[in-house]
Amino acid sequence: MKFRKHPHGSLSLAFLIFLAVLPSCDSADSSRDSTDWPHWRGPARNGHTGEISGWKAGKPWPAKAPAWSADVGEGSTSPLVVGDRLYVMGWADGHDRLTCLNSTSGEPVWSLDYPEPQYPRYAKGDQKAYGGPTATPEYDPATGFLYTLGTNGDLFCRDTAKEGREVWRLNLYDAYHVPQRPKTGGGLRDYGYTTAPLVWGKWLLVEVGSEYGTVIAFNKQTGQEVWKSEYHNPAGHTGGMTPLTVDGVPCVAVLTLYDLVVLRLDPGHEGKTVAVFPWKTDWANNILTPTAEGRSVIIGAYHTHQSYCRVDVSLETGATKAWETQVLSHVGSPVIHQERVYIAGRQLSCLDWNSGEILWETGAWGNGGSLIVTGDGKLVVFGGPNNLALFDLNELDPKDPKPLTVREQVLPGDHWDSWPHVALANGRIYCKNRQGRIVAFEVP
Repeated sequence: MKFRKHPHGSLSLAFLIFLAVLPSCDSADSSRDSTDWPHWRGPARNGHTGEISGWKAGKPWPAKAPAWSADVGEGSTSPLVVGDRLYVMGWADGHDRLTCLNSTSGEPVWSLDYPEPQYPRYAKGDQKAYGGPTATPEYDPATGFLYTLGTNGDLFCRDTAKEGREVWRLNLYDAYHVPQRPKTGGGLRDYGYTTAPLVWGKWLLVEVGSEYGTVIAFNKQTGQEVWKSEYHNPAGHTGGMTPLTVDGVPCVAVLTLYDLVVLRLDPGHEGKTVAVFPWKTDWANNILTPTAEGRSVIIGAYHTHQSYCRVDVSLETGATKAWETQVLSHVGSPVIHQERVYIAGRQLSCLDWNSGEILWETGAWGNGGSLIVTGDGKLVVFGGPNNLALFDLNELDPKDPKPLTVREQVLPGDHWDSWPHVALANGRIYCKNRQGRIVAFEVP
């Protein structure tokens, strides 16, 4: 794998960013700060974890041989890890399947399936690049419920304490009469439901994308509708919604088919629009999950824009563009760390948070790429074709940004296959491709 340096800039003084993590689980290594991976993009939904990388100079990273591997069915969902349980969705033989594995050994604990087409009812385009479920499940620590959403709109609430017993279910297409997405620019694309649900307090937030409301809040225990957003345009194709706080008010950022939308979540203002920032692409390819820091949101798109943009949000003035920089990434959602924005795409790019200037670029990660910032300041990179790398953000030379190590081809397949995002939890790193092969490695 070849890396090249970028001639710009150097690292500046860091500022501390708040990282909310769930209580740690027991671990065989008492020195390790073990952390679950219960949501899309990790415990704080931003690609950060308190889990350490386990890097030790002179020793292989991760472990030379996988701890285990399994086939869980086709689909681009990412795994969730809660204690000694791993949950993941896949598709095979005309069924969506929810699989629960022992996260340490990979042994099956339970699984269940239900009839579901490989593609959603209004599917259009790119069938060779995806298939099966795409939305990563959402786990609720307060109830032990797991929420899954198939591309064909089947939303389930399941009780993990009772081997996935159904608590309630709803089909979004049927309940809200959602039509096929309209053509945007270059052509018509519709990948069905791709956005992970999000638990917020007593609610389950779902990007439904109907004329009735783009985001619908359901009672997480009963499935009854609680409120709908006043914004009501088609849903996007992103991996997830992102919580943020704007001027002291809890909000959620959603990248829809047409816009970045920020909605209020505070009592009495549920679903009210704070800001709308236009961000439409050809082929309906708003794929990258918004990433929030403070009251700002980073968004990006390969198609049309071929750039990343920082949008500042205010209750008084709405959305304001702070900067926009040309960076190419199809799928990889960014992470923000110490006034730097890291993006895995055609290259691993480092941008200055304040100006958007590209400080350095290195490597080649294809169309798929995902990132994790660890508790010991390392950057995990998983991208095409299924390569796994580790960078030291504390010691990295911006004039020659070399990785500490690169493990090539940890899974079979080409550059399209690493759309599922990497996960790190409780002393193991989990990589999955869209064909449904998942592999777990111990980190020392």
